[in-house]
Amino acid sequence: MSKLTLGILLIFSGLSAHGFSQEKHIQYKSEYFVILVIDGPRYTETYGDTSCTYIPNICNTLMPQGTFFSNFRNNGPTYTVPGHTALMTGIYQRISNVGAGLPRNPSLFQYYIKERHTLNTDAQIIASKGKLNVLSNTKDRTWNNKFRPYSYCGPNGNGLSYGPDLETMVKVKETLLSATPPHLMMVNLLGVDVNGHGNDWKKYLDNIKYTDAYTLEIWNAIQENPMLKDKTTLFITNDHGRHTEGHKNGFVNHGDGCDGCRHISLLVLGPDVPKNQEITTEAEMIDIPVTIAQMLHIGFPTGKGRFLSEIFTKKL
Repeated sequence: MSKLTLGILLIFSGLSAHGFSQEKHIQYKSEYFVILVIDGPRYTETYGDTSCTYIPNICNTLMPQGTFFSNFRNNGPTYTVPGHTALMTGIYQRISNVGAGLPRNPSLFQYYIKERHTLNTDAQIIASKGKLNVLSNTKDRTWNNKFRPYSYCGPNGNGLSYGPDLETMVKVKETLLSATPPHLMMVNLLGVDVNGHGNDWKKYLDNIKYTDAYTLEIWNAIQENPMLKDKTTLFITNDHGRHTEGHKNGFVNHGDGCDGCRHISLLVLGPDVPKNQEITTEAEMIDIPVTIAQMLHIGFPTGKGRFLSEIFTKKL
């Protein structure tokens, strides 16, 4: 088959030579992308609480400005490192949850650095949990130790232990307000998860409130930087939930296929995103990096998610 014939077939099948749909050719206003991962809240204490007791800023200020997925899922291993790996690589895998192994596949951030021939600081991972430093690399032989994004994980970015979210937020806001903010950024906040594991119901709920406030601070920092304002899409999501009440030890833990562990959330805000929209059809965490790749018009052949086209279609 000639290249011309193949090209014609791809056009008529609705695909480009890179496997993207014709939506690849849409020009998006967004140039910058932030994935905020609030680690481990249960849906019933966040969006599932219609009074929004613990997330008033998200519910009352941010949700009216964006598109909310009420049926968003983690369909892979419901632990921290596997969840973040899915968000970065677009594929679920079983991986050490203590940071003892690398993802099998290259991340969206690595594809971006390679394709755009940019510095590693143009794609950054900033996390309260040091073990998430593994997200900056892959065991794939073609990509191992190449095109690695900048990583600042754990206290002072040591890549080892756990640091308080308050200190992580200092680094996050410093980065967002800089003269050269990264085009890709992932942020992890651990307070909710750590206090859930600590079997402290009050501190667990308090930290949901804290991350609610931090989320608004991140959005406001984006608006304050002329480089980012009206050019940034923010994805607010989770890596996993927690056991459904009455299942095993409830909010204290997570890690299986119960609805409490799998049902997470996604709120998307940005210049291309319709306001005050709720989407009830199922979507999942591996869809996020695939969506960003398509909005950036970069190849991401190993990502197994789908493009979340419904974000950009305002319902009548």
